[in-house]
Amino acid sequence: MTYDLFIGDRTYSSWSLRGWLMFEKFDIPFNTTMVGLYDGTMKDDLAPLAPATFVPTIRTPEGEPLGDTMAIAETLAERHPDAGLWPSDPAARILARWLAAEMHGGFSALRYDCPMDLSCAYDGFEPSAGVLKDLARIELLWTTAFDRFAGSEPWLFGQYSLADVFYAPVAARIAAFGLPVGPRAQAYVAAHLADPAFRRWRAMGATKKLAKDPYPTGLPKLPWPGQQPLAAKAVENGPSENQECPYSGKPVTHFMELDGRVFGFCNAFCRDKTVHDPLAWPKFSAIYHS
Repeated sequence: MTYDLFIGDRTYSSWSLRGWLMFEKFDIPFNTTMVGLYDGTMKDDLAPLAPATFVPTIRTPEGEPLGDTMAIAETLAERHPDAGLWPSDPAARILARWLAAEMHGGFSALRYDCPMDLSCAYDGFEPSAGVLKDLARIELLWTTAFDRFAGSEPWLFGQYSLADVFYAPVAARIAAFGLPVGPRAQAYVAAHLADPAFRRWRAMGATKKLAKDPYPTGLPKLPWPGQQPLAAKAVENGPSENQECPYSGKPVTHFMELDGRVFGFCNAFCRDKTVHDPLAWPKFSAIYHS
């Protein structure tokens, strides 16, 4: 039972990030198709999935199109009840749905003033009264979940759930714009940035550079505030330690150097996503640590 997931640019599309995490974090099989969100082809790309007009959109294994992240979340939870998308505790599940729905439909000041950009952080951002109001509401919601259900775990309800999926782009905004939140919220933001799935998404996004910044802020840029990956680089030639791509099993044709060692991949994308964060990829890590 494999779904088709249609997403926009990974570095900037917060909605696409949410859709992807729903599959990636809960081990639901899917194939990914990129849509020209910033290339002007999105309408044509989504035409076979009518009435879809936005990303993410999915196509079920039966061929049914479905858009809107809340609709996708509820459909996946219904179809995969053992995957753990929502908390198992009924009270936690009620609150988790509330938090996700409020994020889905609210926080317009934060969305508008602080667009998601996973390529960098920004220096000198001054939050408006509207952004500060959104942050206060977000912290209240997070604290309610932490106090009732998180215990010592980093996620809102102890185990990672759809509520965390919906707040992953919020965490990215708080980190990139240096927004003022308390220590418990900062720790939650850091948990998202350190999450291997989030890091894989960001690494894949770094493989594509847009000709024009879709959300220019005019602010000085700083390095991304998350964990700094190992320093790897693409190289032209092998030989490599491995003869098959760690992801596809196909013969290697593209190469990467890390710590004086050369590793091979079956195409430029497999290589480049690994260059940007080598240890975010378990299949590559197994080779690296062997």
